[in-house]
Amino acid sequence: MHRLKQILRPDHPTVRALTLATMASATANGVFYTVSALFFTRVAGLPATTVGLGLTIAGAAGVAASFAAGRLCDRFGADRVLLIVTATQAVALLLYTSARDVLTFTVIACVAVGSRAMQGTARQTVLAVAFPGPDRVPVRARMRVVTNVFIGLGSLLGGAALLADTHAAYTTALVVVAVLSGFSCLPLRALKLPAPEPVSRSGLDGSPLADRRYLAVTALNSLMSMHFGLANVGIPLWVVFHTDAPAVTVSGLLLLNTTLVALLQVRLARGTDDVGAASGAVALGGLLLALACALYAGAASAGVLGAVVLLVLAGVVHALAEMRGEAGAWGLAFELADPRRPGAYQGVSQTGYALGGMLAPLVVTTTAIDHGTAGWAVLAGVFVTVGLLTRLIVRTTTSAPRRPVPPPVSQPS
Repeated sequence: MHRLKQILRPDHPTVRALTLATMASATANGVFYTVSALFFTRVAGLPATTVGLGLTIAGAAGVAASFAAGRLCDRFGADRVLLIVTATQAVALLLYTSARDVLTFTVIACVAVGSRAMQGTARQTVLAVAFPGPDRVPVRARMRVVTNVFIGLGSLLGGAALLADTHAAYTTALVVVAVLSGFSCLPLRALKLPAPEPVSRSGLDGSPLADRRYLAVTALNSLMSMHFGLANVGIPLWVVFHTDAPAVTVSGLLLLNTTLVALLQVRLARGTDDVGAASGAVALGGLLLALACALYAGAASAGVLGAVVLLVLAGVVHALAEMRGEAGAWGLAFELADPRRPGAYQGVSQTGYALGGMLAPLVVTTTAIDHGTAGWAVLAGVFVTVGLLTRLIVRTTTSAPRRPVPPPVSQPS
């Protein structure tokens, strides 16, 4: 209980501002994920294929926005950028309630998804600037706990709209999403970071685009991050259409993941502020993901009880891989970056996540869902290979001199 209180009510002002903002935005996301598809199809009257196409275009906009946000953070300050894009997203979410045609929906989706992607970059940059050194990975881990818990709470709130199943309920839920997103702006006004250093006109001084190691690690992490799409898209389809497990198992697996992250994420992030340990964590995450793939595949021919048991075991292993592997990825994204250009580097890192999120539904469905065990084997091979390559790249380049780290704004208590 004391540990949970420290996570939800931290003493450090920067962490407290980010935590309060995350509570509101994560709750909004939980509601949105629960009701958005039904709102767009039943209330807005858009065909499902149109929604999918619009969100795909918006995903591409999010990739570009992640990268651009890094440059803006280095020029204007991550705290200012985070506040502005959070407010922009709140407005875009409210405008969703007026979307009734393809063009309007796609434009609004591009703004909403793009601003959310920019939030990710700006938030990472705030952590990179405010907590240089070993403090930022634990802070990032605590943020993830808050995110998962409050997305879960938001999902419960969204369930009320599903129970009502009326146009008014879905519209009200979208308005609640926008209001909660707007509330997340309030604590962000308390963020005060030092003014960023001037950026050279050429933009090449300390640019991550000239850092082959960072680009390679980011590219590999974009492939590893497809496991989020596996959880959100692949597992529901696999459980419902390829196993004898009841459909409610999907909800149980989501609850299991949320619970494990809340209990273990901070503990499993320890030590990943060191690049060697971080790359090892990523490699371990890849191996565990491969084991989870094998367990998911086995559930297809195990009967009802056997399928449920294997799916739960797979969910546990998947969650452990996610927590340890993600902590390693955070450590590498922070520690391999040039501290002179925190925004640009975190922008590249978040662009990798955006690319992974855009590719994941296609990759997961064309492997595991379309080809069963063989497809799961391909995914397992990808995860293992990515993890080992990340470890190899970091180990063979650790002799490079470490860049000086600027002093922190203040240390978290």
